[in-house]
Amino acid sequence: MPQSATRSGRTALTERDLRQALGRRTILVTGGAGFIGSAVCRLLRDTTDCRIVNLDKLSYASSPAALAAVAGDPRYQFEQIDLCDRTALAGVFQRRRPDAVIHLAAESHVDRSIDGPQAFVMSNVVGTFNLLEASRAHMGSLPEAARANFRLVHVSTDEVYGSLGDEGRFDEHSRYDPRSPYSATKAASDHLAAAWRHTFGVPTLITNCGNNYGPYQFPEKFIPTLIIRALKGQELPIYGGGANVRDWIHVEDHARALLGVLAFGTVGDKYLIGAEEQRRNLDIAEIICDLVDRTVPRNQPSRTLMKHVADRPGHDHRYAIDSSKVRAEIGWRPSCSLAEGLESTVRWYIDHKDWWEDIFRSGRYGGERLGLQATGARGS
Repeated sequence: MPQSATRSGRTALTERDLRQALGRRTILVTGGAGFIGSAVCRLLRDTTDCRIVNLDKLSYASSPAALAAVAGDPRYQFEQIDLCDRTALAGVFQRRRPDAVIHLAAESHVDRSIDGPQAFVMSNVVGTFNLLEASRAHMGSLPEAARANFRLVHVSTDEVYGSLGDEGRFDEHSRYDPRSPYSATKAASDHLAAAWRHTFGVPTLITNCGNNYGPYQFPEKFIPTLIIRALKGQELPIYGGGANVRDWIHVEDHARALLGVLAFGTVGDKYLIGAEEQRRNLDIAEIICDLVDRTVPRNQPSRTLMKHVADRPGHDHRYAIDSSKVRAEIGWRPSCSLAEGLESTVRWYIDHKDWWEDIFRSGRYGGERLGLQATGARGS
C-alpha cells in the first residue's frame, strides 16, 4: 500500500484491483462486529487474500450473526477487546502484527449520545487516542519496509460538518461544525487522527461518509425502525416535519470505498464518501411503506401509520456529500441506486425476522424512543 499506488485517472475500482493492491496483508478492523465493520470483514474475506483481525468489545449493537459466513475462515481472527483497555490493545498488536488498521469502532447513535454522552467520549475520543498510540508503538517495532507501508484508515461521518442549508454539499474542505455529542466526539477523533500524523508520523487517512443502510443494521436506526414497525403494523415516528435531508449509501458500497481508500488513498488526505442520494426523511418513510405493502400485502396502507413526533434536540437540517474526490482518485462508484438498495434491504428484514426479533427478546433494545432527555419532551 505505498503512496505511489495511486488510481488517479482510472475509471473503475474492481475486485481485482483490491486483491492485487492489498495482497496478503493483515488488516485489523476495529468494530468489526458492528454494522459497517461486519460488512468490511465480509468484503475482505470475499474479495481479497488478506488476513482479517476483528477487534470488537461486543456492545449492545454488535452482531456476531453478521460474521457467521466469515467466522470459520482460517484467515479470520476475533479479539474481544475494548479500545479503552490499553494493555489488552497493545497485546493485540503484539500478537497479530497488523499491516493496516481500518478504525470503525465507535458509539454511533445520535439519540443515545443525547441521553448518555460520556460513553461516546470514552469510545470515540479516548478509544481513538488509545488506538493511535498503540499504532505508533507498533510502527516502531516494524522493519523499515513494513513501517513505510503501514496505514490507518480512520472512518468518520459527514455529521462533523454540522448542518447545510437548502443548497451546497460537504467536501474535503468543509468547516467543522458538530452539533450533537455524537458528532462532536467524531470531530475530536478526526482531529486526533490528523494530529498524530503531523506530530508522530502515524500514516492516517480520514474518511467521512453519509448515512448507511442495509443488512444487519441495529433496529434503533431510522430505516430498520421504519421497516420493522411497518411489518408489525405499529406507529411510524417521523421526527418533526420529516423535512430533514440525509445522503444515503448502502453499507456494502461504503465498505468497498473504504478498501479502495486503504489500497490507493494518499496518506494525510481526507475522502468524503457518498452515493449522492439525498432524500427527506419523510420521502424515505413513504418509500419504505410502499415497499413493505408491495412485499407483504395488508388491508391498511402502511403510510397511515406515520405520525409526526417531537423532533430531536438540535436536529441538523440537511447533509449532502460531494464525493468527486474519491470517485476520481480511487475510482470508486456506488454499485446500486437508493431505490434498488431500499428494496433489497426491506426484503432482507422480512427474510431475517428471527435476527431482529432476537434483539428485542434479549432486552438489548425494546424499540423505545431515545434522545429526548435534553428537553423532557415525549414522543413514541
